[in-house]
Amino acid sequence: MSNIHKAFENGKAFIPFITCGDPDLETTKNCVLEMVRAGADLIELGIPFSDPTAEGPVIQEANERALKGGVTTDKVFDLVKELRSKTDIPMVFMTYANVVFSYGQDKFLSACKEMGIDGIILPDLPYEEKEEFLPDCHKYGVDLISLIAPTSENRIAMIAKEAEGFLYIVSSLGVTGTRSEITTDLDSIIRVVRENTDIPCAIGFGISTPEQAAKMAAISDGAIVGSAIIKLIAQGKDGAPERVFEYVQSMKNAL
Repeated sequence: MSNIHKAFENGKAFIPFITCGDPDLETTKNCVLEMVRAGADLIELGIPFSDPTAEGPVIQEANERALKGGVTTDKVFDLVKELRSKTDIPMVFMTYANVVFSYGQDKFLSACKEMGIDGIILPDLPYEEKEEFLPDCHKYGVDLISLIAPTSENRIAMIAKEAEGFLYIVSSLGVTGTRSEITTDLDSIIRVVRENTDIPCAIGFGISTPEQAAKMAAISDGAIVGSAIIKLIAQGKDGAPERVFEYVQSMKNAL
């Protein structure tokens, strides 16, 4: 069993996302350690990519800032190595298939195993093409985490049956970003998930307030938040770790 299950052992999981290297890797490291201190259960680390199609403007801009600052996949691996010397919290990468391909799939996944990365999320990898990655993921014990979107409809049961680690439920159509309200009928999606797997599921895309997080966690096993955290960091790197700590603590408390 992967390390990811630990994230869901102490009640509802709070899963923050951060773009590595925005505005620099030192800030990312300090923010991650503050997230851990604030009670986060699993950390999603974004590896910057030049064309992050699933992301809204907030995370797209974070990707651009990180790439401008010279962040590479190797530097992100070094960051993880440093983090791993200080925390054993479950960590997953969120990135794009192209990042893995260009690095070399076998090399990338063996590095994940070596650094202690527990899973990867590839939002641009269609369910039908996941076989391209699965054998190497299994070879190195890295969970390939599936996404279920409101458009998955008749494929929800199929995706859930084969899920690993945890299931990422996409709350709304479109890209990531904070939303004033989430109107998708998530109850029925989660009902189908529950009928087909006992793997935990967490809801992401559009969650920014403690109230929204509590509402989402009430019907699932946890809440995932990215854009709201990136906005706090974008206010300036001075004080960013402290702002992130307070925010993550308030979100975790709401769950």
